[in-house]
Amino acid sequence: MDNYEYTELLKTLSTKMDNITGVVQPDALQNRLQEIGELENSQEFWEDASHAAVIQKEKTQLERKLAKYDVAKEAIDDAKDLYEMAKEENDDESIESLYKDAPTLESSIQQMELEVLLSGETDANNAILSIHPGAGGTESQDWAQMLLRMYKRWAERRGFSVEVLDYQVGDEAGIKDASILIKGENAYGYLKVENGIHRLVRISPFDSNAKRHTSFSSVMVSPEIDENIDIVIEDKDIRIDTYRASGAGGQHVNKTESAIRLTHIETGVVVQCQNDRSQHRNKDTAMKMLKSRLYELELEAQKAKEAGVAKSEIGWGHQIRSYVMQPYQQVKDTRSNIPYSNVSAILDGDIDELIEGVLISLKS
Repeated sequence: MDNYEYTELLKTLSTKMDNITGVVQPDALQNRLQEIGELENSQEFWEDASHAAVIQKEKTQLERKLAKYDVAKEAIDDAKDLYEMAKEENDDESIESLYKDAPTLESSIQQMELEVLLSGETDANNAILSIHPGAGGTESQDWAQMLLRMYKRWAERRGFSVEVLDYQVGDEAGIKDASILIKGENAYGYLKVENGIHRLVRISPFDSNAKRHTSFSSVMVSPEIDENIDIVIEDKDIRIDTYRASGAGGQHVNKTESAIRLTHIETGVVVQCQNDRSQHRNKDTAMKMLKSRLYELELEAQKAKEAGVAKSEIGWGHQIRSYVMQPYQQVKDTRSNIPYSNVSAILDGDIDELIEGVLISLKS
């Protein structure tokens, strides 16, 4: 890197930082935090525990966003000031040090850009992720389980927690269906781009002739709904089915119909939960899942209306990404159009770069 390249980099990053400032509005964040501080000094505020919890969550999110903004802003300001001083004093050693730190500076601004991209109403929420194998029997069910492992490993890498809500074992291998709750900051914001059909091409381990097979599985992601988002579902709007839980869970799985399946009659949305021994608690969790799915569908309908396209054009049914293991190694998302050759690492949960590429491409 030379002086010209570094100067251009600073110009580019400064422009990005100005755009970020316009979106983040740090002064407005400070004002809101001050308002919350005044609320906390009121006795009445703490008497409504549920409302206080919502405000406390908002406070934590605002503080984190402001802290990350301050770090990025300080980094770019310091780099510009140090560079000007080093040039004036012909301090080649300091200039070389700034060159070496350039990738770190660029990464800091990029992370802040992602924070801006994850500023939607529910982006900070936990995510409910469901995986359903497509046609193809054992091959597709195995692919669905591979995807489930990928998302679990991704969550572990980020320090998020994972709670299994539903898990139905496949006939010979893999899974028939699975739903998990991923808890962590911006879990939904990141995972919302995973909505859609995922395609796998590989030599099937279940084919004695070692032929190449193509398998499909759908991934559905919705935000875990907070108490401040009101979605009313009446009993007449749903059909409730009970069944015996399958898979891990103890002796009770063969004795009681504790698992719950809810079908929303108008939309046809189906959710199910079997993670608890209590049918009542499974029903409560399933209702939360249903509300989250309906909320997500409404968001998709609004986006379709704003874009002037039919809802089916942006629905669940479109293939968004291909994972090719034979005859070559490549993962490619149809939205970012960026190819990745580290297929094994991606299937082991290393999908941050892939997700970020999609987020940025969708925004541009």
